[in-house]
Amino acid sequence: MSGRVVSIHITPKAGEPMQSLAEVLAAPGRGLAGDRYYLKQGSFSDTPGGGRELTLIESEALDNLEAEKGIQLDPSASRRNIVTRGVRLNDLVGKEFRIGAVRLRGVRLCDPCSYLEGMTQPGVLAGLVNRGGLRAEILSEEVIRVGDEVAVE
Repeated sequence: MSGRVVSIHITPKAGEPMQSLAEVLAAPGRGLAGDRYYLKQGSFSDTPGGGRELTLIESEALDNLEAEKGIQLDPSASRRNIVTRGVRLNDLVGKEFRIGAVRLRGVRLCDPCSYLEGMTQPGVLAGLVNRGGLRAEILSEEVIRVGDEVAVE
């Protein structure tokens, strides 16, 4: 199973618009350089639980949101760091995988929440149930680039 990185998004502060990048440094125990969780400025930075180093969502989930609910959500508005195509992220919970040269471990699903719906529009939460993405732990320090392969180890 393999897919590709479609886009990369970070923001330095909670609630601020996400910025799109062509590449970003992934750092174990920290997250993506310049992102709110890397800087400990995320909305949930003080909340216990792992998987805040990197979040991913399938572009197919965003396509389905539009087709099924009529909601067009820009990939950056999903508040996820990495948008993929061609890989089932739900299948990566508890597994090691890589994005380009970066090794990662799927920690848990990144279910949509009322915070995301409040930042976007009504219907997003219901439309992304069971396809809101994946939370991952970064295992190696490397750069992630748009176009990198996403593959199970």
